[in-house]
Amino acid sequence: MSTITLFGAVRRACCGPTRRETLQAGALSLLGGLFGAPALKALETSPAPSIKPRAKSVVLLYLQGGPPTQDMWDLKPHAPDGVGGEFKPIATSAPGVEIGELLPKTARWMHKAAIVRSVYHDGGCHKNLPMYTGYDVNLPDEVFRESDPPSMGSVCAYLRRDELRELPTYAYLPCPLGWGEGRKKAGPHGGFLGARYDAFATECTAFVDHPPDDQWNPQTLRGEPRLTDMDLAAGITLDRLERRHRLVDQFDDQFRAIEARHDLGNFPAQQRLAFDMLTSARVREAFDLGRESAAARDQYGRTLFGATTLLARRLVERGVQFVNVSWDNFSRRFDVSKAAWDTHERNFPMLRNTLLPDFDHTYAAFLADLDARGLLDETLVVTMGEMGRTPRINAKGGRDHWTYCYSVVLAGAGIRGGSIYGASDAQAAFIKDRPVHVRDICATIYHLLGIDPEMTVTDRGGRPVAIAHGGRAVTEIVA
Repeated sequence: MSTITLFGAVRRACCGPTRRETLQAGALSLLGGLFGAPALKALETSPAPSIKPRAKSVVLLYLQGGPPTQDMWDLKPHAPDGVGGEFKPIATSAPGVEIGELLPKTARWMHKAAIVRSVYHDGGCHKNLPMYTGYDVNLPDEVFRESDPPSMGSVCAYLRRDELRELPTYAYLPCPLGWGEGRKKAGPHGGFLGARYDAFATECTAFVDHPPDDQWNPQTLRGEPRLTDMDLAAGITLDRLERRHRLVDQFDDQFRAIEARHDLGNFPAQQRLAFDMLTSARVREAFDLGRESAAARDQYGRTLFGATTLLARRLVERGVQFVNVSWDNFSRRFDVSKAAWDTHERNFPMLRNTLLPDFDHTYAAFLADLDARGLLDETLVVTMGEMGRTPRINAKGGRDHWTYCYSVVLAGAGIRGGSIYGASDAQAAFIKDRPVHVRDICATIYHLLGIDPEMTVTDRGGRPVAIAHGGRAVTEIVA
């Protein structure tokens, strides 16, 4: 692409182009989401955080489909047949804390982690919006809407909107949520704050060793996250791109008068970030897994989840504040199983043969690597899915959807290691003690980042919305 295009009909404001007119300059279009400027009221300046931050960065390990707490974090060995399952609890590095026997490497790190065993939400099954935002109205579908509340990562990007930086504040790996299914799911987006606060997302390869892959007998998922369209379009040299950058500056001049009266977020800074993504050697180096040794790749595991988590480590050590690592469904884009963690059939063989060993290998390696580099005490690692699974095992040996009681695990920065909060009943079906709504998990993450969970942002109707939607930080697991 070698032309500069203004989208939309030609309209003029008193000081130049209207807000809806957006610049596309050659390969800069690869970050088109950064240039969006939705019609919303000016956002008020956020107050300085009054909470001492415990974490510099957050890595959210997101297990799509719904990981079963009964087979991982909250086993019930004395539950009746048809409920308890096939796995036994094992001791961990934290006295009195037990987890599933197929997580032996993870067990060595529970002195750095807290398990919240009483999490719930009312947002419906396979709905991701509650987990990323704390907002859990049960919407009719999983479709992204521009009126959605912003995700935690997007709020972080909004609060740092005036910073000059090469790397993004918020990254989503290994691909946008729903990309593997050919759709855009609600949850990890800027929502009513605008697309400029969406995550910077990679795409990925995904394959198995012996296709085709059986949905209920999945193989280990391999592949790597990768930057897309980062090579300049044919015929565009860095000199030509620099000339285009000067043209962008001319348009910035026209926007300044409008920006003085209407908050456009950090439009010029986002343009600079997009430009740096194309030209910065440091950015390319940060995303280049080829710079990691074979030993490091083996340590994390030769899987897509392993490679993606290794990339997350590279990003947090370079100052990226919020990184999502999603174990996703790629069935419509690649010839692989669509099940992910949605174990409606053959729950125990799926967990035993692939899901739990692959997770265990990478999770323990990640915590060990962070710890060895002095990063674990400043990096909060959160492991969760969008729901849990039924205590009762169905006729096909699977566990179905369940939002009434499940577990979330937090480790690293600011966490009181070796702690358990909340309790389920004898079958891990319902909450027995100290319920924790998912909005409380979001509030805890904000609290550890030094962000007041009661801080508000303004939606498209001009209404103040608390970023954690009334959630309360679970301070009992905070060191």
